[in-house]
Amino acid sequence: MDEVTVDFHQSAFNHDVSKEDIIHALKHRIDDMLIGELPDKWAVIGPNRAGNPLEIMYNVVDNNNISIFHAMNARESFIKKFGL
Repeated sequence: MDEVTVDFHQSAFNHDVSKEDIIHALKHRIDDMLIGELPDKWAVIGPNRAGNPLEIMYNVVDNNNISIFHAMNARESFIKKFGL
């Protein structure tokens, strides 16, 4: 995430996850995958600063910018999608 600018849509905070925890999870991601068939929508699973898994979804704006639109404690169904 060093060279990428992260923008936060207001919906990213609907589940009370902090910017700091979202950034931490992105930097220390366990895995990521495309959502659907669109090349610009991604899902990530990674730990918050306490080590608990978060599920994060974002859109790729361009090569240097992403926009986070969803972040919450990872649900079991989300974790299973990653085969974890």
